[in-house]
Amino acid sequence: MGDILVGKSDREVWLRGRYANRHGLIAGATGTGKSVTLMVMAEGFSRMGVPVFLADVKGDLAGLAQAAAAPGDKLKARIDRLGLADWRPEANPVVFWDLWGRLGHPVRTTVTEIGPTLLARILEANDTQEGVLQVAFKVADEAGLLLLDLDDLRAILGFVGENAKEISQRYGLVSTQSIGALQRALLRLEQEGGANFFGEPALELSDFMRQDMSGRGVINVLSAEQLILKPRLYSSFLLWMLSELFETLPEVGDLDKPKLVFFFDEAHLLFNDAPSALVQRVEQVVRLIRSKGVGVYFISQLPDDVPATILGQLGNRVQHALRAFTPRDQKAVKTAAETFPPNPALRVVDVITQLGVGEALVTTLQDGGVPLPVQRTFMVPPACRIGTITDEERTTVRSRSPVGAKYDAAVNRESAYEILKRRAEEASQPATAPGPATGTGAAKPAPAADSGLGKTLRDWLFGTGRRQGVLEATAKSTMRTVGNQIGREILRGILGNPRRR
Repeated sequence: MGDILVGKSDREVWLRGRYANRHGLIAGATGTGKSVTLMVMAEGFSRMGVPVFLADVKGDLAGLAQAAAAPGDKLKARIDRLGLADWRPEANPVVFWDLWGRLGHPVRTTVTEIGPTLLARILEANDTQEGVLQVAFKVADEAGLLLLDLDDLRAILGFVGENAKEISQRYGLVSTQSIGALQRALLRLEQEGGANFFGEPALELSDFMRQDMSGRGVINVLSAEQLILKPRLYSSFLLWMLSELFETLPEVGDLDKPKLVFFFDEAHLLFNDAPSALVQRVEQVVRLIRSKGVGVYFISQLPDDVPATILGQLGNRVQHALRAFTPRDQKAVKTAAETFPPNPALRVVDVITQLGVGEALVTTLQDGGVPLPVQRTFMVPPACRIGTITDEERTTVRSRSPVGAKYDAAVNRESAYEILKRRAEEASQPATAPGPATGTGAAKPAPAADSGLGKTLRDWLFGTGRRQGVLEATAKSTMRTVGNQIGREILRGILGNPRRR
């Protein structure tokens, strides 16, 4: 139960649980069996008691929640060939998730938690615009303003734009053109449905790390058929999850089995057009998250979709067939062949293009962390259904979920948008003061102490003419809500988002 039988060649090929956190790669051309291999691994980790997260970009991984049908002739032949006497159809404990909340429980995070670095990637912002986002987050930190959803981000960007001169003097140049570009990007993101991702209750990653009553690890399936159409949002969401895991999980060293296994499908989307600084951060997370007990497995068509600095850290590899039709394909075949541990009985560069569906070249880490010489392997079939499930089956699985009551209903508590709106309304109310007595004894209206939201918040943020009263009380209340701002800044994580406390 501590290892996963992946397949057989002239010997059994096992993925060892104690080396599963050394990460891995599943590669191959379309239709060669990558998804089935992923399902076999997910089932194996679940039986081991290890929770799994994966993104379902085609809708066929939902079959993990249902037992396979009675085996037909082809499946019987494979079972007999591999000698799987104890194979039987079996469903897995599955929880469905969906950023839009339609095909699973909603997945949300706050603007503050995702941070300016990943937010800039989602918004496709340039370096100058990312700098403005950094300033906006800094101002919100100092003001003690919660940034939960896109309304909050709009509000703080509006305040930064209204007070660009003072803020530029303190934090660096902020242009109204950059503010406008970010506001338009937010509108585009909202129209594409991305606003559903930001809000509360925010996802607690501990809810991904569950076991069912029998001790099997829960397989968390993110419905990503629509999300994959927005590559920046998809890759940034998965990268945020990795960052959160890295920041929040304690060091545990080498365990007998991982605490969580994370499958990153369509991995090339993470690295397409990514700045070198972001790739370096991903490399750092992948390198260090092993000691947190997390295994990361990338799935892509070509092995060179993953940068060489990260590819070199992937100890468990499954290479399905590649088609050498183009110069890039031929280069990828050669690259894959050269990076496998050699096996004198195989000419890998030729075999890669000759593999059938359900075959793969496999190497895994064995005793002492020594890589297994690459094996031409007939892969084990999964015990679950290979394919999609019906709406009724999905509804039944979702109704049994232990986290539905926690996440299905959205919460909108007071945050930056509500506070700034209320202060604007308070600032617009003319103040009255006693005036000289007249014949009628009436009091003349006094001029307003503030000219609007900008002056009111400038008084508070920059200490010019600070006043006691409603503004002071509101500021103190807000500061108590978000906690110590200095502590939050110290805890800002590896990708620029603050660690959840």
